[in-house]
Amino acid sequence: MQTYAGIPEENATLENSKVMLVTVPYDGTSTWGKGADKGPELFLDASENMELYDIETNTEPYLEGVYIGGDITEKSSPEAMTEAVYQKTKELLSNEGKLFTLFGGEHSVSIGSIRAVGEKFENLTVLQLDAHTDLRPDFHGSTSNHACAVYEASKKHNLVQVGIRSCDIEEMEHVNKEQCFWAHEIAKKEDWIDDVLEKVSGNVYITIDLDAFDPSIAPSTGTPEPGGLQWYPTLELLKKVFEKCNVVAFDIVELMDSPMPKPTAFLAAKLYYKMLAYYHISKGQ
Repeated sequence: MQTYAGIPEENATLENSKVMLVTVPYDGTSTWGKGADKGPELFLDASENMELYDIETNTEPYLEGVYIGGDITEKSSPEAMTEAVYQKTKELLSNEGKLFTLFGGEHSVSIGSIRAVGEKFENLTVLQLDAHTDLRPDFHGSTSNHACAVYEASKKHNLVQVGIRSCDIEEMEHVNKEQCFWAHEIAKKEDWIDDVLEKVSGNVYITIDLDAFDPSIAPSTGTPEPGGLQWYPTLELLKKVFEKCNVVAFDIVELMDSPMPKPTAFLAAKLYYKMLAYYHISKGQ
């Protein structure tokens, strides 16, 4: 039995876990760098080579349990994948009091999970950390394309976008400029985290495309855009979101296989684990 980060099986059962993890090795619509379908495998491998004591929080988050809820392998079409993720997310959300997490795969995998979480939780804020707006209504003939990852969320929920530094002119009509924190403006503002926190409230779904980070620290993504977020400010933002709001789910996507994927894979592993630490502290666990 494979467990998250190689933790003991007693910490990996659904009954004993406060966190549920679904992996979606899908890369059906990416248009440049291919290899995001290897992301979950790289993430899990890096997680097994990570120390499980978190220095900052003086905690061992794995003790609260992480249940691997399945590998969604549907890839007959983008729409079929989205439906499969939606159904699996809906199924796992029936387990009350547990945090739903997902690791992709390209960013299109988030469409189905956000849809399911949005049906369960009212007043949902979707906090998107990303280099790209991903607000196309459809792309290449599909509404389940990676370029459409948060279009549906923008129409149904309170979407807050952070780290954006690339988009198509047609997407600008869908951008809420009061809720979009451009990377070039973040770079010049010391209090940008406080500005983001003002827009984030209630129940929160966090979706993190790893290309939100600067490629100097996360190069193995499908589209490594220059000028991205740095490690510690990003952790500070996430920690404060967990403190302020009720984070009900999160995902991390776009870890791509490459000739040297390990630095980005390890960053993804640490990021996931740090978010678990912040979650458990926010719940007093």
